[in-house]
Amino acid sequence: MPTRWYAQRGPARRALLLAALSLGLAGPARAQPTLEPLPALQVAEHVWFVQGEAALGSPANRNFISNAAFIDTEQGVVVIDALGSPALARALLATIRLHTPRPIRYVIVTHYHADHIYGLQVLKAEGATILAHAEGREYLGSDTAEQRLVASRETLAPWIDAQTRLVPADRWLAQDLTLPMGDETLQIRHVGPAHTAEDLVVYAERAGVLFAGDLVFRGRIPYVGQADSRAWIDALERLIALQPRRLLPGHGPMSEAPQADLQLTRDYLRYLRERMGRAAAEMEPFEEAYANTDWSAFEHLPLFRAANRINAYNTYLLMERQGLPPRP
Repeated sequence: MPTRWYAQRGPARRALLLAALSLGLAGPARAQPTLEPLPALQVAEHVWFVQGEAALGSPANRNFISNAAFIDTEQGVVVIDALGSPALARALLATIRLHTPRPIRYVIVTHYHADHIYGLQVLKAEGATILAHAEGREYLGSDTAEQRLVASRETLAPWIDAQTRLVPADRWLAQDLTLPMGDETLQIRHVGPAHTAEDLVVYAERAGVLFAGDLVFRGRIPYVGQADSRAWIDALERLIALQPRRLLPGHGPMSEAPQADLQLTRDYLRYLRERMGRAAAEMEPFEEAYANTDWSAFEHLPLFRAANRINAYNTYLLMERQGLPPRP
């Protein structure tokens, strides 16, 4: 349906159309696009990494804006995150099959943001057990998650369509989990509330590889949203203490200098809190505070213009609510 017709009909018609889209009533279902296997970088003996684009999701980039990884163990394959559409998940599955015939045993969801979960239904159909932290259950069952999916069916078509659905975990974790997988042991740790309440990271002990989810946006500005930046900083400190050999972020390229990349995200969050906290404490209006802040250490990073202002504004509001002095 042309966007022009949709935009001219007002809120009532818009609501009806969104409802129709969510129920698959806005027209006959179209076949999901197929994709070639995704390029995968081998980062350790049995660990591969698939990197999305440093961009906002769109039909042009297929919502391929987040990363995923898979670990081939003696007891089967463990996948970390499912990418941003069923078509991408099918392409990821094809990539896995280029490297191993072993079954998909687990999918670990680092958090329930759309660009990491819309491919879950494909991997679930392969027999995988989905693991996620129990804090994600509230978001997954919320109107916000459902409305986001409805909107994505319009803005990210044909990659997200009426057959794309929200998939819950098979096991909702209430605490950290050690997952022995034959020749590899995975440490699954809850580090939220940080980027989200349900943030999980996965550390492959033998490989020395840390998959940090969206606690680290390497090479680009992170999306802070409504996050508790103080808890996020604390989580990054704990990851720094792990001293991994390699780091796989939720966004951006693989890191062979994990300490530096963990510290960059931490330092950005610290700077937001320090500058916006001072402005809030001194009752400096946000617009003035933002204009007077020196962003030169970060403005060269991708998505700075798209994300930094809203990050700063949300941090300003957070510091106002907390009423605390800025953290050094």
